[in-house]
Amino acid sequence: MGKKVEWGRSVEEWIQKYPLLKKMRAYEPVFWMNPHKDTVANVLPTLPLSWKDVLDAEERWKRFAPLIRRLFPETEERKGIIESPLKEIPRMKEQLEGQIGRRIPGRLFLKCDHELPVAGSIKARGGIYEVLKHGENLAVEKGLLSYEDDYSVMASERFREFFSQYAVAVGSTGNLGLSIGIISAALGFRVTVHMSADAKEWKKNLLRQKGVTVVEYASDYSKAVEEGRRQSDQDPMSYFVDDEQSKELFLGYSVAACRLKKQLEQADVPVDEEHPLILYLPCGVGGAPGGVTFGMKLLFGEHVYCFFGEPTHSPCMLLGLMTGLHEKARVQDFGMDNMTEADGLAVGAPSGLVSKLAGKWIDGVYTVEDEELYPILAMLKDTEAMKIEPSSSAALLGWKRFVENPQVEKYIPMEKANHIAWTTGGLFVPEPLMEEFYRRGKDHLSKE
Repeated sequence: MGKKVEWGRSVEEWIQKYPLLKKMRAYEPVFWMNPHKDTVANVLPTLPLSWKDVLDAEERWKRFAPLIRRLFPETEERKGIIESPLKEIPRMKEQLEGQIGRRIPGRLFLKCDHELPVAGSIKARGGIYEVLKHGENLAVEKGLLSYEDDYSVMASERFREFFSQYAVAVGSTGNLGLSIGIISAALGFRVTVHMSADAKEWKKNLLRQKGVTVVEYASDYSKAVEEGRRQSDQDPMSYFVDDEQSKELFLGYSVAACRLKKQLEQADVPVDEEHPLILYLPCGVGGAPGGVTFGMKLLFGEHVYCFFGEPTHSPCMLLGLMTGLHEKARVQDFGMDNMTEADGLAVGAPSGLVSKLAGKWIDGVYTVEDEELYPILAMLKDTEAMKIEPSSSAALLGWKRFVENPQVEKYIPMEKANHIAWTTGGLFVPEPLMEEFYRRGKDHLSKE
């Protein structure tokens, strides 16, 4: 019998129980509907977080707005609120329909977290929030700050000297490291980002330019997190941002639902039984899409459907949810290599916290091949003049997986549905590299 993975089963026994694993191990794109899905009403009483926690996080964001406005002039227009626009993309929709050969019912929008200021990715929501909360806790505890103060005072030299006594650390494939590094350095913390082998060189360089210590590893994301946590634990003045287990990151992401609700109202997009809303969310360890799912389900209940997109070589959330192993599921143990050019999604094991808090609200997971990402990137630039990084393209491949797996239409009333593809990064990608992505996508399209 083959290698033992977990709970005494071999890989062959797992495949027998979950036949989809055979395609996953062959790196074929797959689509999985979550048979464990349950209603908000049934699940919410069992969870340690609630809508009150999301509102508390939103209030904290508001308290910090004057500080963010002072530290980052690019947030001036939004008065210190870090938020991205919701944009309808009709030309891209038409292109996708032509490529797939099937009409997309309703309207297609892009939630443009690739434009988020300060950190340039969805990680600006969770990462910046957690560091700000940590700074608030320290300052209030030492009597330097009260909750009624104008938080812009935290940009002063007095506070920078105070925060310089403390360290912040994180393990990252890239974008979370950028958000943690940028905000921590801006406040005056000593900050170390532990980067996995798949992290892009330009992200490491940008962090070093901000005064961040970057530690590189030859192995994957899990090792960077493990080692970063270990080193941080040895320093009593160090705070570790744990992407796998952090409730603060999760809540920072969940606040996006409050902002999106207002944007949907402004765009005259109803969300109800007759007009379901479908979200397509790129997924790495799961914190960002999990937090968004949590907030959206609390707001819209069963009228919003959340699907996660993962690389064929790194389907950790799908593996964890399908088998019930959750954070114990490692793609490498099942014969997958966790090697993908979608660096933000190159994660071998999912977050156990996300599995617990949002696992029963995730409607499904689909996987995408690396070579599918670049044509999407090129099409979006040509049709809507938007620039995203390859990981973000996974969001715009969800409908293609739907068409290939028509059973989804028995599950969702599609005719009056509306769709949001959630882009997760791209603002800070160097222009020469973005042009390389674009040329690769155009080359692929020319061969079709």
